[in-house]
Amino acid sequence: MSFAPVRTPAAAAMTGHEAQQVECANAAKLPPVVFVHGLWLLPSSWDRWAKVFEDAGYTALAPSWPDDPETVEAANLHPEVFAHKSIGQIADHVHGVIARLNRKPVLIGHSFGGLLVQILAGRGLAEATVAIDPAPFRGVLPLPLSALKAAWPVLGNPANRKRAVPLTSAQFRFAFANAVSEQGAKELYKSFAVPGSGMPLFQAAAANLNPWTEAKVATENPERGPLLIISGEKDNTVPWAIANASYRRQRRNAGITEIVEISRRGHSLVIDSGWREVADTALGFVKRFV
Repeated sequence: MSFAPVRTPAAAAMTGHEAQQVECANAAKLPPVVFVHGLWLLPSSWDRWAKVFEDAGYTALAPSWPDDPETVEAANLHPEVFAHKSIGQIADHVHGVIARLNRKPVLIGHSFGGLLVQILAGRGLAEATVAIDPAPFRGVLPLPLSALKAAWPVLGNPANRKRAVPLTSAQFRFAFANAVSEQGAKELYKSFAVPGSGMPLFQAAAANLNPWTEAKVATENPERGPLLIISGEKDNTVPWAIANASYRRQRRNAGITEIVEISRRGHSLVIDSGWREVADTALGFVKRFV
């Protein structure tokens, strides 16, 4: 029987790859871990993490956002497929994948994926959750200048709400790869960067002005499960002020809520050369509860 603790929303159909991942996870009968990527990345950004968790006795899934291309090369050839993806559409799509699992998964997300896993945990879908440098939700008030600068390539033009927006190498360097070498930043940009939907950034930016926003988290749901927020010390996109404000909102939950800062790390902390430290931090938290 599929795991479906709450009504599954209407969502984009699962891809063949996602269906295969679900089938393998259910057959393995191991605790599933669902990885959710953020803007300007693809599910493949989690490949090394998936191996670490599988070696530790879990089974890994990395769902797409609706219409994600399979490779960075395909994504950059067809950037238009990323346009018009809203926070609600993406959350509902991942919810649909989770609902086909036979047991509650661990949820791990980065950036907007960190917001998405908190939304899904707030729906009662998570055994435990790790949100890494998570995008802000309604009620998170700080807006440091570095975060505004990182988002400005999208927010600077209102027409970008309906577009897919790529980052230049220099913009990626500031928003993601400021804590690595210049050569390292260029390699990360070439290996991982893809265009991103403008809509989620506009939704997050207006969340505190819109009571009906999709960028909203049910922080006090008693079924949320344990939650860890990981913050990179040098993150320009989601600085400590935002991560800590998210933690303070989540701390209202009766469940376990923790936050940890990883020193000398920027927004690329899940994909750069220091990714294993972050993965081990997340794995250590997960092992305590699952």
